[in-house]
Amino acid sequence: MSLMYGKEKDADYEIDNASHPGFISFFAKLPPKSPETGIVRLFFRIEGYTAHGPDALFVAAHYFHTNTVIKYLGPGGKNGLPSVYLTENQAKSFLRDALTAKQLKVEIWVPEDGQGKKATKFKLDKEASPGNLQAVEDLLFANADIMSAPIVMAIKITSSPVSAGGSAKAKTKTIGIAYADTSTRELGVADFVDNDLYSNIETLIVQLSVKEALIPTGTQSGTTERDFELKKLKEVLDRCGVVVTERKPSEFMAKNIKDDMIRLLTPSSIPSTSNVDATAVIPELSLPVAPSALSALVSYLSLLSDPTNHTAYTIRTHDLSQYMKLDASALRALNLTEAPGAIGGSKNSTLFGLLNKCKTAQGSRLLGSWLKQPLVNIHEIHKRQNLVEVFVDDANARRTLQDEYLKMMPDMHRICKRFQRSVASLEDVVRVYQAILKLEGFIATLEGVDASEESKALIDEIYLSKLQEFNSNLSKYSEMVEQTLDLDELEHHQFVIKPDFDSRLQALSDKLKEIRDGLDEEHNEVAHDLNIEIDKRLHLENSPMWGYCFRVTAKDARLTDHNSKYVTLQQNKSGKFFTTKHLKQLAIDYKETTEMYTKTQSGLVKEVANIAATYAPVLESWNNVLAHLDVVVSFAHVAVNAPDTYVKPKIQEKGAGNLILRDARHPCLEVQDDISFIPNDVEMIKDKSEFQIITGPNMGGKSTYIRQAGVIALMAQIGSFVPCSDAMIPIFDSILCRVGAGDSQLKGISTFMAEMLETATILRSASKDSLIIIDELGRGTSTYDGFGLAWAISEHIASQIHAFCLFATHFHELTALDQEIPHVKNLHVVAHVGDSDAGSRDRDITLLYKVEPGVCDQSFGIHVAELANFPENVVKLAKRKADELEDFHAEDRNEPELPTEIVEEGTKIITTMLQTWASRVPEQDGEDIVMDEMSPAAQLEELKACVARFRPQIENNLWAQHILASL
Repeated sequence: MSLMYGKEKDADYEIDNASHPGFISFFAKLPPKSPETGIVRLFFRIEGYTAHGPDALFVAAHYFHTNTVIKYLGPGGKNGLPSVYLTENQAKSFLRDALTAKQLKVEIWVPEDGQGKKATKFKLDKEASPGNLQAVEDLLFANADIMSAPIVMAIKITSSPVSAGGSAKAKTKTIGIAYADTSTRELGVADFVDNDLYSNIETLIVQLSVKEALIPTGTQSGTTERDFELKKLKEVLDRCGVVVTERKPSEFMAKNIKDDMIRLLTPSSIPSTSNVDATAVIPELSLPVAPSALSALVSYLSLLSDPTNHTAYTIRTHDLSQYMKLDASALRALNLTEAPGAIGGSKNSTLFGLLNKCKTAQGSRLLGSWLKQPLVNIHEIHKRQNLVEVFVDDANARRTLQDEYLKMMPDMHRICKRFQRSVASLEDVVRVYQAILKLEGFIATLEGVDASEESKALIDEIYLSKLQEFNSNLSKYSEMVEQTLDLDELEHHQFVIKPDFDSRLQALSDKLKEIRDGLDEEHNEVAHDLNIEIDKRLHLENSPMWGYCFRVTAKDARLTDHNSKYVTLQQNKSGKFFTTKHLKQLAIDYKETTEMYTKTQSGLVKEVANIAATYAPVLESWNNVLAHLDVVVSFAHVAVNAPDTYVKPKIQEKGAGNLILRDARHPCLEVQDDISFIPNDVEMIKDKSEFQIITGPNMGGKSTYIRQAGVIALMAQIGSFVPCSDAMIPIFDSILCRVGAGDSQLKGISTFMAEMLETATILRSASKDSLIIIDELGRGTSTYDGFGLAWAISEHIASQIHAFCLFATHFHELTALDQEIPHVKNLHVVAHVGDSDAGSRDRDITLLYKVEPGVCDQSFGIHVAELANFPENVVKLAKRKADELEDFHAEDRNEPELPTEIVEEGTKIITTMLQTWASRVPEQDGEDIVMDEMSPAAQLEELKACVARFRPQIENNLWAQHILASL
């Protein structure tokens, strides 16, 4: 069947069936929904799906990328109902993209009972959203791994007046959070106080990789305060790329949540329920606000309606402080993961892509979690580091684990889900069996690792002891598979039950053998009759259309032409297909017996799969150990195969250390093609150089320098080695970033407003143990306003928060801050400025990408414009206007242009005068006193006396006169 624009020729027939006025009438009465509202609606038809109205236009534009696939139903041509047909595979591909990349919600409608091809009425069958894939998981992801868990979260906010002493209008916001990972059947809750910017909610979203959030709808009567808070919350969720789903406020009531939890949670989560209040045995329900959010979540996911969920869920409390805090800006600035909807770029353009040398899907998922949940416990960080070090040092163990074992491991988490839903196949059972056969090799490789006694003890604690336990527990599983499955057939990719396992199967198997023998006899007889070689010229084939039949080449086709016992079936380029009366009967018998065998076997398969499902808890635990090992080995692989040295960083306790990086490099940039990365040192000493201002030309490397410090700090806290020759890193409680100029004009947020919101989050969230990275603050407004804000924010961070801060800026005046605050230091990226033709002000500039102490006293924006191939007349005009502006400011400041020797002489005069004044120790009542002990008035009198003394020299130097006048 030929294809046209991705749809089959007879696809028109499928849509024509829907063109009946009855369907158009039915569709018109449906609640209006379209991708603009975040929802796509598909209708299931025979062997495919259709989309109509705005959804059809969306599918045509974003999936087929052409409008030629659109068909208009009803009278009026293009005034009719736009419709698009998708084959089953096309629909699955489109839905996967819609739910994961485009973050849309999906509805799938099916014909009402009794309606077939000519269905005009449909009913809603499945709903799915980015955070709730349960209904479509088996449909869309049966053969594809979900690389990150679909987390959905419910949020309940309560406000209460601040205690005495606060503002009358000030209120504290208590946040109740509940979240669910339906793939692992885990519930989580959290209760915490948040600020006006909802910084803690943002942190939680990042830590958990939340895809969807449930919030109560705004009030119809319009309680302005509540609606205003919901609007702010939606802005935070939008900034984090989270899909917002509004639910009725009545769903956020904890009325029945205790009973629901007793039905959902595993027995081990509830020690006892007899005559005991549920809150006593489920401490998560004693939190003040979270149970209300949990109630809305359970309702939205319809967890109780699926019997397989009963007694299957676990619950835990999420503590924000157990991981480093990251916000959405930090994710973008540090390039941790691909931004939602981003396309293109190499896999090494993100930290996840760079570090993901994992061989298993579960390893990749765990790495994604680790990147967003850096550790703050020094002992746990050391454990990960030491494990990575073992596999960095032992190359043989690393390669063996990756290539011979981890590479062969299935995603047992997905298989366990299939077991639990009773949809597992024999192939799933066999894949687990084949993985169990590798367990002995896993254990032997880890036992043979070349490491210190301390490291071996750690490997035993984290991996070996658990793997040995799994090996023991799963031995019965292996026996069960070997007793029930025909392992010889695995070589032919056949997954079948042993015939001798069941008498009915054995009888059918014997009959199939008898039929096959008959087929071979008939094959030999016909070959002898036609006098041609068997298999070389006469082939016995099992055709999907005719069952078993013979085929001869076109050259030998004439051999059967005049013999009535040979019945021709078809003749084409590949040869002539024919059969005999006896072969036709054998083919029918084979087909019928095979169907009976399959039917009989399916019942036994279900029994085997049910037995295998009892091992799910052990397989899940094993899966977690495999994922951990996979990520650790991946870290070692990256460290060893990097273009230059990766080292094990020395981690210091929170608040007790300095950030010192020698020859630091940006891990993602150094692996890009055609880049020779120039390393730089980072040295931030508490109370000495904790706040650093970096100036320098555009494209000189300022942004890379400050970001690589953040990336390296984060890598250290997930346990990875880092791209330095030596590294000493304190534990940071958060990395907060303000970089880039991404605006949200379509959402009514300007570039400058977005910048100020991010900066406000930093000022409200940062502590003395934070790392702050700020790039080009204040560019979105006027120069004077921008500089004023940059100065005020810098001074506040340096003097009030005392966090480590790297501040890149083009406001060179900001470098004067180091004169006011001792622990502010200036750095600049170096650019070599060459001289050009005499009399010309053009400069040849070479960017050296080195960072050195001191201030860069000039900008190079026009030079960058030249590099970007601006028209020559535009560049010349820019230079002229820049010169005019410089001259204007020079006149405004009354700064005369003087020869260098006069400036140098004047500098010496003023310096000598001030030193004389500072060193004078006048007598009062016969006693010497220190200048600092004199009153301001007395000090001023001394200064006047010094000026009078140096007046003749000052009057002979124009530069000194100008300085004295400005004072």
